[in-house]
Amino acid sequence: MRSICVAMALLLAAGVCLAADAEAKKKEPVSLFDGKTLTGWKVLGCEATVEDGCIFLKAGNGMVQTEKKYKDFIFEVDWKALKKDMWDSGVYFRYPEIPAGKPWPKMYQANLRKGLEGNVEELPDARSKDLTKPGEWNHFKLTVTGTKAELEINGKPAWKADGVKTPEGFIGLQAEIPGGGQFLFRNITVVELDAAP
Repeated sequence: MRSICVAMALLLAAGVCLAADAEAKKKEPVSLFDGKTLTGWKVLGCEATVEDGCIFLKAGNGMVQTEKKYKDFIFEVDWKALKKDMWDSGVYFRYPEIPAGKPWPKMYQANLRKGLEGNVEELPDARSKDLTKPGEWNHFKLTVTGTKAELEINGKPAWKADGVKTPEGFIGLQAEIPGGGQFLFRNITVVELDAAP
């Protein structure tokens, strides 16, 4: 009887491990950019190309937007501003649409403007300072669950905030080339999370 209990416990433990492995695999980051094409993205109102394994925002005011909408997720991206000063772009998230006649959504934007990198205007607690490296590659890790969002910049916590009102939406890279200069983006991934309770 004891050996049967031990065997059952081992089988149960193996089942739990397999379930955990399956869950972990389900949560692995998915690449949103293959480094060669803009497959999976829509280019709206701007000029964007792929150069040296990067999305290159070349000209115009507009968006490079995911084809798919996302609910709860972890989004990661490396970015680099090419303008020497007063660079400006952004990573928009959870926006349902771009208003007619406008180049960009109304909200939410993790800013890439000089001095405001990472800040989200509509979320009062979403403020960071001095975590980026001018003229170098920088890394954003943006987590959005339910009404909450948080950002890490270059591996350091930047902020945690509450107040995201849209339940799902696109993720987009803002082109603001005439005013903010050209940008490069690479290593773009997303992990889709289970809905927040």
